[in-house]
Amino acid sequence: MIRERAYAKINLGLDVLRRRPDGYHEVKMIMQTVDIRDDLTFEKREEPGIGFYIEGADLPADGSNLVYRAAALLMEKRQIREGVSITLQKRIPIAAGMAGGSADAAAALRGLNALFEMGYSVEELKEIGLKLGADIPYCIQGGTMLSEGIGEILTPLPDPPACHLVIVKPGIDVSTAFVYGHLEADRLPFHPDVDGMAAALAAGDLKGVTDRMGNVLETVTVKEYPAIERLKRMMCDLGAENALMSGSGPTVFGICKERGTAEKIAAAIKIEEPADAVFVTEFVRGSVD
Repeated sequence: MIRERAYAKINLGLDVLRRRPDGYHEVKMIMQTVDIRDDLTFEKREEPGIGFYIEGADLPADGSNLVYRAAALLMEKRQIREGVSITLQKRIPIAAGMAGGSADAAAALRGLNALFEMGYSVEELKEIGLKLGADIPYCIQGGTMLSEGIGEILTPLPDPPACHLVIVKPGIDVSTAFVYGHLEADRLPFHPDVDGMAAALAAGDLKGVTDRMGNVLETVTVKEYPAIERLKRMMCDLGAENALMSGSGPTVFGICKERGTAEKIAAAIKIEEPADAVFVTEFVRGSVD
């Protein structure tokens, strides 16, 4: 049996540089793994094919699921005729801007690679993962990364200084396609200082990081979903160094110097705001591969 952890991510900074002729958006962002995870187990079985089971969420366990597609892709590439049983224990909120599906697919690639001793390197798995989704190459390795291109050009960065997070998935759903479809990439009112944030990480300067937090996708989501801006203001008013929406949303996170501050914010949000999930957690330091 092989066990893999699939960690969620947040974006400390997210900029969109342009919309490419092929329809993809060229991004520049800093991705960070956080200690909220799904767990996957992989076992060989006598019956050929893929047996896929999901616990903790009502999700399709068929070819429409990224885990199934990742497993099928690897097994086809290596012509594996044995069967595999995959169990996913789901904890990362769904459709939350935290790359839960991509993290699960990345874990499937790592897990199948190990279970059947395929011998793929991390870089080779990233190339394979990109065929399934732009966030998967990052999720295969995790940690703190500068992400460019459509998300596939990755440069490792130093871990952020130690701190605590409050992460909230509000009781709304946001379509990534809707957000990018309504983003006016050539008319953005601001661009986060991603390079300055990378320099602050290198200097171990938490304030330098939090002062530069920004996500241009908020130009779409905040207009449509006022709860996102309410959560950000509430977190900052209660003592967070700064707060931001992750990815295309709707998840909002706040960075706090003290765990007690994060716990206070989480408790207040549970009382005052309808939310699907509220976490107090930390960054995962180093890569997860």
